[in-house]
Amino acid sequence: MPKRKRKQYSRPKNPYNKVRIKEEAEIIKKYGLKNKKEIWKADTAIGKIRKQAKKLITANEEKKQTFLAKLKKIGFKVNDIAEVLSLKKEDWLTRRLQTVIFNLGLATTPKQARQFITHKLISVNGKTMNIPSYMVKFGEEKEISLDKSIKIAKKKEKKVEGEKDEE
Repeated sequence: MPKRKRKQYSRPKNPYNKVRIKEEAEIIKKYGLKNKKEIWKADTAIGKIRKQAKKLITANEEKKQTFLAKLKKIGFKVNDIAEVLSLKKEDWLTRRLQTVIFNLGLATTPKQARQFITHKLISVNGKTMNIPSYMVKFGEEKEISLDKSIKIAKKKEKKVEGEKDEE
């Protein structure tokens, strides 16, 4: 019998906190997320990493280095435990496939990047990927490619500075 799938996030304690709601709306717009659940998942994932780092504060140097090497492989720029403890959910969200594609310039907006992924037009290491929340490892960034049949529409400049409408 397969294991029961459990939710990978926890909801905020105060659901009607105006400041948090406004902050989450900005994050959704910046990263092109589907819903707030994706923010909560990122927050939970970073919380787990922080919890591991707190346990390793008193551990020997070898365990600390293996933990830091694992995080560097994922793509976080950390050199000691203090930097791990200062990670935020935005650091996790920037490692998502959707955000990496937008930052590489393969898509003009984060939402377009999400659409490319869900339509199976993106490949990582030659494998078609359709999960926008896929965590891109440091070495995989160079291996991301867009389907050859897609042509990205360039943003047209509306008006060149200095030109004025004469009526």
